[in-house]
Amino acid sequence: MGHETKAPTETTTTLVFSYGTLKRGFSNHVLMQDLIRSGNASFKGVYQTLEKYPLVCGPYRVPFLLNKPGSGQRVTGELYSVSPRGLSRLDELEGISRGHYVRQPIRLAAKEEGGDLETERALSSCLVEAYYAHKSYEEELWERNRRRSFGAYTEKEARGYVKRNDRPQHLSFLDHIRIFVSSPWSHRSFVSVLRLSFD
Repeated sequence: MGHETKAPTETTTTLVFSYGTLKRGFSNHVLMQDLIRSGNASFKGVYQTLEKYPLVCGPYRVPFLLNKPGSGQRVTGELYSVSPRGLSRLDELEGISRGHYVRQPIRLAAKEEGGDLETERALSSCLVEAYYAHKSYEEELWERNRRRSFGAYTEKEARGYVKRNDRPQHLSFLDHIRIFVSSPWSHRSFVSVLRLSFD
């Protein structure tokens, strides 16, 4: 952990809660590592949502946090302080301008002892943001997961994850979601439906 705490170089930062593939040990963490190396992000620790939220998987085992406080479980993830430049790169990855995810506030509590005072003050002021599934498909994704969720995106939940470059390129991210929410429940069924879309 010690090598991932370089402070962002710009004065205005945003605290961002990462619950999925941006976390350490997952495929998109290389972006966080790049941001940390360039001084545009710093790791703040492991945190948990104050309220319960549904954390579910969509197509290709991509994780989605649903903005449905009170449903699901308290979600564990990582907290990062991110510069405006870093936030712009995260927004791009998460498809904010394309209707993939929305970035909105979330309230957290430290999962481990020893958080720094500045981070704790920001947490109490609700200055933390998270990337939630876009409202246009949120309810269908919740129903597709049979209103079941998990408290942390772990290796178990990520099993079967397919990186963006390895997914069919002729379909958009939103096309993949539409196919996923309209297919029968199992991952195998989704893959079968997806194969039919190639014909």
